[in-house]
Order: sequence, then C-alpha cells, then structure tokens
Amino acid sequence: MRAGATDARRAAVLGSPIAHSLSPVLHRAAYEELGLTDWSYDRFEIDEAALPGFLKELGPEWAGLSLTMPLKRAVIPLLDEISETAASVEAVNTVVFGEDGRRVGDNTDIPGMVAALRERGIEQVDSAAILGAGATASSALAALARVCTGEVVAYVRSEARAAEMRQWGERLGVEVRTADWAEADQALRAPLVIATTPAGTTDALAAAVPERPATLFDVLYDPWPTALAARWSMYGGAVVSGLDLLVHQAVLQVEQMTGRAPAPVEAMRKAGERALAAR
Repeated sequence: MRAGATDARRAAVLGSPIAHSLSPVLHRAAYEELGLTDWSYDRFEIDEAALPGFLKELGPEWAGLSLTMPLKRAVIPLLDEISETAASVEAVNTVVFGEDGRRVGDNTDIPGMVAALRERGIEQVDSAAILGAGATASSALAALARVCTGEVVAYVRSEARAAEMRQWGERLGVEVRTADWAEADQALRAPLVIATTPAGTTDALAAAVPERPATLFDVLYDPWPTALAARWSMYGGAVVSGLDLLVHQAVLQVEQMTGRAPAPVEAMRKAGERALAAR
C-alpha cells in the first residue's frame, strides 16, 4: 500500500511492556536498505485502556502499526477489517492504514512461522508436537495447518488448556491430540517440535533430546540459545529460532506498510543479531 510514497511516513510498535522489542531495529534496518529515508519507526508503551485514544490521535502520516501483547485481541473491535488469517486465531499483530483512512488488521506471525520453516527446508511434515498452550501455540497450530499433514500432539499443564488446544484444532482444521506436560520428553521425537513456552520452561527437557533430533522451532530469542536449543544443535538437529520468526513476520509487515517487496530479509536479520549481541 502507498507504493512510491516519498513524504515522511510513520510506523511504530505498541504494547506493554515494550522496551525489549526488537521491532524498531528490524524495521529501521529495512527502511535504510530500501532507501526510505523519510520513514520513521518508534515504540510506544500502550496498554488496552490507552489503545483507543492512541489510535484516535493518529494523523495521515501514519502507515501502520505492529502490535504485541496485550493488544493483539483488544485492537480487533477498533478496526474496519481484518484478514482471514487474523480472524482464524482472533489475533492481529499488524495494522495498515489505507489511503482512505481505513484500518486493516492482519496477522503476520502465522505466515512468518511458515516462512521461517521453509527457509530451513521444512515444507511439509507428517506429524508435529507443540510445547505449551498459550497465545503463541494457537498461531503455531495455524501455521501447522499449512505444513503438517497428520496429527499434532500438544503438551499442556491443565485440562482447561488441553480443551482450548483441541478447540483451536477443530477451528483450524488440525488433528490435535493433547498430552500431559509430564510426558513432554516424548514430544522431542516428533519430526517437528514447536516450543511456545516462556523462558526456562523447557530447560529440564534438554537432557531428553534424542541422539538424532529432527527440527526444533523455539519461539524464544532472548536469552539465546535456550538450553533445549543448545542441546538440539549439539546433537545435529535443525533449529529455527524466535529471531527467525521475528524477522519473517517483520518482513511481511514492512512489505504491507511500505508497498515495497521483497523486504531485505538478511539486512533485517543481521540488525537483529547485532542488537541481541549488544544486550
């Protein structure tokens, strides 16, 4: 959208907490590489209560927004339209402002996951496992709807979470079986394992990594590597990181907001790696 725009344009990431976000680093690197010298990308600490007022004050110079927690669901009633992808998981992480002022929401986390897997040669698997059952797990299920032809086993801590994952599976057209977290070491034998849990949660599983692991997609990126990812790599398994996801979802955001494609994946990745190394 707004292809060829040369006037000063603005974009930003919103959320709470937001100070840790790498989005400004990634988007600014893209702008520099694309020669968009008049574009700026900032971060704002915005919670659910402040979101309506923030959106109301935005002027015509705004091209788009990236959204992180806790705004991905809260923003939906404030938009004119959302994509099928965003509707499928009831979560918006991207808002693009049209020439007519329309606010259109999308979810680039899901295609970002698929792109990160494809970058490592993972086009299709016949089964998969998910560790965890939070918001990221539903996005992981939506991504698996595109790459997994068989059963997905979700390892969770409660029956309530298990029921949620089964419901998401039905909604997304994925065959989901749930298992207790106490059996999570069994997940590590799947052709594709997606870890969606907070930092430290999977550390105890590192000792259970099999001798010939397949592919691990760990959505964390700081600190990196996680204990699980480090052991996985040591045993020769393929590892997709949270930075890979962050870069690929940001690539899609840049393309939507600027109308310029393809976005510079490698420049964005290198900028992210430098920022993480400096922390």
